[in-house]
Amino acid sequence: MFHGTIVALVTPFRADGALNEEKVRELVQFHLDRGTSAIVPCGTTGESPTLSDAEKLRLFEIVVEEVNGRIPVIAGTGTNSTAKSIALTQKAREIGVDGALIITPYYNKPTQEGLYRHFRAVADQGGLPVVIYNVPGRTSVNLLPETVERLCTHSNIVAIKEASGNLSQISEIHRRCGEQITILSGDDGLTLPILSVGGKGVISVSANIVPDRLNAMIQAFQAGDLAGALRIHHQLADLHRDLFLETNPIPIKTAMNMMGFEVGGFRLPLCEMSPANAARLKKTLANLGLV
Repeated sequence: MFHGTIVALVTPFRADGALNEEKVRELVQFHLDRGTSAIVPCGTTGESPTLSDAEKLRLFEIVVEEVNGRIPVIAGTGTNSTAKSIALTQKAREIGVDGALIITPYYNKPTQEGLYRHFRAVADQGGLPVVIYNVPGRTSVNLLPETVERLCTHSNIVAIKEASGNLSQISEIHRRCGEQITILSGDDGLTLPILSVGGKGVISVSANIVPDRLNAMIQAFQAGDLAGALRIHHQLADLHRDLFLETNPIPIKTAMNMMGFEVGGFRLPLCEMSPANAARLKKTLANLGLV
């Protein structure tokens, strides 16, 4: 259902900190023009922790309107409250999104049984295909392969965004689940290795600026052109590294502003990038011909 290069969309702000709705539409058009496979508004890259529910729903509306059925929209509706995640997912469904990205609950630190029940409840009641999002570095909990195996038989649990950074774990998910669940990379720099152990695509930060290059890498791999895929992987390695010099989405929004996208600043507690890291990022962008 969801595969290829999926962008974890940044949320653009105006100078006063309000949503820049016109810019959201421009960004969506950028991705439609460059072959992005799907769009995720209100993920971590979209600064979801500092967006109100009203703002999230408005972003879903804008993206759905602008996409107009041409590619899937996967709404970031996961929170650390199961009830709130269900309610937001139901509202997103009414707006017309195609799926829900549901993060492992952060701070609560649920057990594997609690994680299983959480995702089952959202899948049962939310009314949308669910993409599980496992990112232990952000949440302090790791969804284990045996738990994914329990979940993958649910008809509404269709994919997992895996950002554990553990290729052995990701390979084990594929061994246990096969094609019952689509594995998507949640780590840009590991996309090619994850494809090699059964992945079908990526939910990407880098795709905000290089969706066409990521598409080319995935398509080369799928066509059996491993040398071509590896060449693009190496070309993008410095970018993937530098986009995580500081907490995401600080570097990607900084890069986009350097490139003229004018996506604005951040909401506290996120703040501007340090001058030294910004200079390093700009050099990498220049080496790729992006600035």
